[in-house]
Amino acid sequence: MTKSMEEIRKECPFPIGEENTMFAQYFSKKSYTAILATDPLGIVNVTFEPDCRNNWHIHHGAGQILLCTAGEGLYQEWGKEPIALKPGDVVNIPAEVKHWHGATPGSWFSHVAIAVPGKGSSCEWLESAAEESN
Repeated sequence: MTKSMEEIRKECPFPIGEENTMFAQYFSKKSYTAILATDPLGIVNVTFEPDCRNNWHIHHGAGQILLCTAGEGLYQEWGKEPIALKPGDVVNIPAEVKHWHGATPGSWFSHVAIAVPGKGSSCEWLESAAEESN
């Protein structure tokens, strides 16, 4: 089912936030972020316009947890097939796993991203995932 931004705003329990200009270079289309917490965990609601994906990336030293809240999304680990995401799905991404996530071509998508704490952890942004799946 195709979801519009207005439907996502009604469905998502968190604010959509502002256009994600700080990390726009790592997204294939427009995304929006609302910071929910910074201490002791980084928790951000991320909303993707249809067919927006972030680049392949790796969280070094600590993982990430995605709590899907609205719309229809996709998640893919390197060397595996993409999996469909819907509200209520949880994705536990271990450290050092190359992956991407984003919206399906026909729907907006929101998830809460939780940065698992880790000493010296970082995110390495890699190539675009917009053109093909690997």
